[in-house]
Amino acid sequence: MKAWNRLILLCAAGFGLPLVAAAAELPKVDLARAAEISGGRCALCHGPDGDSSSPLYPRLAGQHHQYIAKQLGDFKSGRRKSDTMNGMAQDLTPEEMVALGVYFEQKPTKPREARDAELAAVGRFVFHRGNEYSGVAACAGCHGDKGLGTEQLPRLAGQVPRYIEAQLKSFNTRARTNDNEIMHSIASKLSELEVKAVALYISTLD
Repeated sequence: MKAWNRLILLCAAGFGLPLVAAAAELPKVDLARAAEISGGRCALCHGPDGDSSSPLYPRLAGQHHQYIAKQLGDFKSGRRKSDTMNGMAQDLTPEEMVALGVYFEQKPTKPREARDAELAAVGRFVFHRGNEYSGVAACAGCHGDKGLGTEQLPRLAGQVPRYIEAQLKSFNTRARTNDNEIMHSIASKLSELEVKAVALYISTLD
C-alpha cells in the first residue's frame, strides 16, 4: 500500500472514525456564559462571531465544538504551547470549554475569495490528490472533500490562509506540540509552494 494511502487509513483508524463528518445534535450548554467569556477574551483576536479579526488568528465560526474544547483543554494543560492561549484557557472549566465550542460552532461561516486562481488550483490538486511523488497524503482523505472535518479532526473550510500556513510550518518543525504525530509526517513533505497553495484553496471552501 502506498505511503499516502497508509496515512489516510492510519488517521481514520487512530480516531476510530469514518472519513466523513456526520451531523450530530449539539449538547445543551450555557450559551450566555459562553457569550460572556467570548466577549471578554475571545472577540479581540477571533472577532465577535468567531470570524477572526486578524489574518494571524484562526476562524472559530463553524468549527466543531469537540475540537475547540479539546484545543482549549490542551492549552490549559500546556500540551499545546501558546504565549497567549495558555493564559486565556487557564481558568476555564471543562463545561465552559464545551460551551464555547458550541457557541462558535453555531456561528455562520462564509468562504473567502481566492486572490490567485492559479495558486488555488495547485492547492486544490494537493488537497484532493496529495503528491504521490513526495509522499504527501491528500488533505481530503482525513478532513473530507469539502474540508468539513469530523468531531476530532478540525474543520478547515474557510479558514484563514496565513493561519493554515503557520500551523503547517509548526507541524513541520514540531513547534506545534499537540496533534503532531500524523500532521508532521505530512507537513514535513510539503514544499513552500504547496503550503501556500493548499492554505489558499482551503480558505475558499465553504
